[in-house]
Amino acid sequence: MFKYSQYGEKRGEVWQWPTHMRLSRIVLMVLIILILTPLFTHFYLSNIERNIGTITHSAHSHVDLPDEFIEMNDADLKVHIEELLRIKGSVLSELRDMESKRQKLLAEIQSYMKSIEELKQELVHQQTNLNKLKISVEQAQVAQREALEQNTPDLALPIRLLPENVMEERLLPSTAESKKCRMFSCFDHSRCSLTSGFPVYLYEPDEFRILQKGWDVDGFLKTTLKQALGYNPHLTNDPKEACIYLVLIGEALKNSESVSSNSTDPVPSVDSTALRKLKYWGGDGRNHVLLNLSRRDLTIHTGNIFKSIDTGRAIIVQSTFTYDSFRPGFDLIVTPVLGPPGGDVWQECSAMLPARRKYLLTFQGEMKSDSPTSVERSELDTFVIEHLKRLLNTGTSDKFLFEFGCSLANEDNSNVGPEDWALCGTDGSRKMILKESTFVLIFAPGSELISTSLLQARLYEALRSGAIPVILGGDQIRLAYDEVLHWRRAVIFLPKARITELHFLLRTIPDEDILLMRRQSRLIWEKYLASVQSTVDTIVAVLRDRLNIPPLPVDTVAATSVFNETFQPLFVSTPVEGEQEESLGPIEPPFDSPSYRRNYSLILTQGHELWNDWGDPFRLYPALPTDPWLPSDAKFMGSGRGFRPIGQGQGGAGKEFSEALGGNQPREQFTVLLLTYEREQVLLDSIARLRGLPYLHSVVVVWNSPKPPSAELKWPDIGAPLHVVNAARNSLNNRFLPLDNLKTEAVLSVDDDAHLRHDEILFGFRVWREHRHRIVGFPGRYHAWDINTQNSWLYNSNYSCELSMVLTGAAFLHRHYLHLYWKWLPQAIRDKVDEYMNCEDIAMNFLVSHITRQPPVKVTSRWTFRCPGCPQSLSEDDTHFQERHKCINFFSQVFGYNPLLNTQYRADSILFKTRIPHDKQKCFKFI
Repeated sequence: MFKYSQYGEKRGEVWQWPTHMRLSRIVLMVLIILILTPLFTHFYLSNIERNIGTITHSAHSHVDLPDEFIEMNDADLKVHIEELLRIKGSVLSELRDMESKRQKLLAEIQSYMKSIEELKQELVHQQTNLNKLKISVEQAQVAQREALEQNTPDLALPIRLLPENVMEERLLPSTAESKKCRMFSCFDHSRCSLTSGFPVYLYEPDEFRILQKGWDVDGFLKTTLKQALGYNPHLTNDPKEACIYLVLIGEALKNSESVSSNSTDPVPSVDSTALRKLKYWGGDGRNHVLLNLSRRDLTIHTGNIFKSIDTGRAIIVQSTFTYDSFRPGFDLIVTPVLGPPGGDVWQECSAMLPARRKYLLTFQGEMKSDSPTSVERSELDTFVIEHLKRLLNTGTSDKFLFEFGCSLANEDNSNVGPEDWALCGTDGSRKMILKESTFVLIFAPGSELISTSLLQARLYEALRSGAIPVILGGDQIRLAYDEVLHWRRAVIFLPKARITELHFLLRTIPDEDILLMRRQSRLIWEKYLASVQSTVDTIVAVLRDRLNIPPLPVDTVAATSVFNETFQPLFVSTPVEGEQEESLGPIEPPFDSPSYRRNYSLILTQGHELWNDWGDPFRLYPALPTDPWLPSDAKFMGSGRGFRPIGQGQGGAGKEFSEALGGNQPREQFTVLLLTYEREQVLLDSIARLRGLPYLHSVVVVWNSPKPPSAELKWPDIGAPLHVVNAARNSLNNRFLPLDNLKTEAVLSVDDDAHLRHDEILFGFRVWREHRHRIVGFPGRYHAWDINTQNSWLYNSNYSCELSMVLTGAAFLHRHYLHLYWKWLPQAIRDKVDEYMNCEDIAMNFLVSHITRQPPVKVTSRWTFRCPGCPQSLSEDDTHFQERHKCINFFSQVFGYNPLLNTQYRADSILFKTRIPHDKQKCFKFI
């Protein structure tokens, strides 16, 4: 219901007649008044005069009339009416003014209401900042208290303690004492302190010759060994500081100058006099390592050059040992140097699939009639051969290939030695057979031999081809580096007396275990046997491992700034627009992740894992993604330094969650690693969005463009250090450079056009902390089988309920994988990335899945990114996807299989879409 004012207008709204209608109405009213007023006046006066005589005046009865009406004539009445009209117009004008003022007041009220809302939002913003500051202060107080209570220093790289003199002369031990040598009795540990770094000195082979006259070290082996040792970080040119001294003995070849004079002596030997005259022999040869390595000649002579020679306290490294000559824990069994000097060797391997190949078991060899033990062992060996021949005629669906006789054309005459068996076929023909073999049979040598060059060479060939070795007589031999390598994970050892169980045993092994053993075989071959470099590095590493001395730190790439020393970039404070008001965590000054905390405990607690589980025994890393976790109660019982449990251990919802990092690891931060190329404004906008991000340590920008950034650029001040690093050349591989200014274990790899909210970043960081060995990120992709060709993979970016990759354009990964990308990933893959200018993210997914055998972790519903202000991206071109198809298939060929694994879930916060009480907060408001 509307109420009307005295002027007939509805209160609360303004309504006016049209202008022409208002004028007509006024004129009509004036005419009526001018006509009717005289008539009413005349009638009224006449009536008074007519009744004047009858009216009686008294104090209680009279007629009151205004004097002005009584005395008013027509002219005055007209004036009075005009006055009334003027008053009405004045009132209307005042009403219009009042309405105008009312409208202005309403506008002011709305403005004030808007200001009130803005102040309320600002109050909430300031309250959130205040809460962040309170949390930051509380965290700083806890950190200060921990620093004051700390009674042990953080471990870092130690100062090297090195000897200052060469070997002192000592008496040569007796032959009986030398045969009993062990590390505790014949090695001088005083020259190899825990922090020495294990310096290794190499005698110059051309200057110090210890073979008898007429024999010399193979020139190729001598050159390649010297070159390989030159790349080993432990090599030193100062004999005074050396821990061990390497002496290159073989392989031995006749020199042309003395062929005629020594032609009757085909057996090489060591000159014992020359051995004792080595400059730093010290009288007894302690801490000396005699390297007798074979490359071509796998004969008994190569293994017997120390026969009847007293080597004192020197360690012997070779492939052939008898039970009498081998000193366990002191001497070292190695494989012959059969691989190339160095370089990319991954592609030499055959494919890991299919698991079961054409032949279940193969063997090529011939029993020698002139073997020293052939008479004694003929009965057992005859039984073995007969049983294997019966397998060929059992009617089983399994295929076997056995060759027990070698024709002259088919015999590898270079491979003769002390074994009861000789190899058949050329290297090329054997390689073809091995690539079609699921298992390959290898016979152990004679009973007096613990290892031979030929045995180790056959093992090398089998591992190279992916055929799983089955060593018949494996209970009587030892394999190379067996003090650190778990050969049972790659080789089947079977006593000869159990030959009848061989077929049954091989049939019980499922495809999963076949591939597991083949994978382990490949790991051993690639890391320890495949090249001269790997052989030399492994020998040094095994000797160092015996002494529990940690390896030297891994190399990093120097982060060279794009700015010269005198130029100071301009930093400006840039407000962040559009961020949700949510308390996500404390704002803290940068602090580095602890590095090298396990310098000396790692090789004690995880020594075997480093050698056998895709670790790296050759180098020391600041931290590993597989470092152990403390149990939950340890955080509250003496080991709580650095931990920030939620609600001090009581737990809690969103409020308590945002105040502490929680989890199973001590507090830490992350580094944003950002690759960019000639998109300066896009880059600056991306950096600006990181302002005020909790747990951010620093931002490292890899400047991939050959043109330096403009000097006029205004870099955003985000409250965290910003480093702009110059790349040597334009390469997408630079996304994973192991830069020396990456000080945190967690690295957020981001494209320069990726737009992530703060809560998304922090949730991804929290999830990564629980999956440190995996890639954790946002855009998911998967590899799809090409059903049309049935022999290749396709890269797919469509929405799917399965994924196998998380793109590193927005993903967390451990700093350790940056080192592995450049140190262990095959060069062929990095070359393909440069060729296509594409696929570096696929390569990293291959590497991590290959090592962990687990898929990545996708977080939140984020599937893709949009950058409206960016120029056309490379990913929008169809060529981009065609190249990625090719990358997946090429990488699979290099790896020998496709290591990508599928996953069918993604991670969201615990209370996401959960009904909670009104007085509680969710972990994150929107994820």
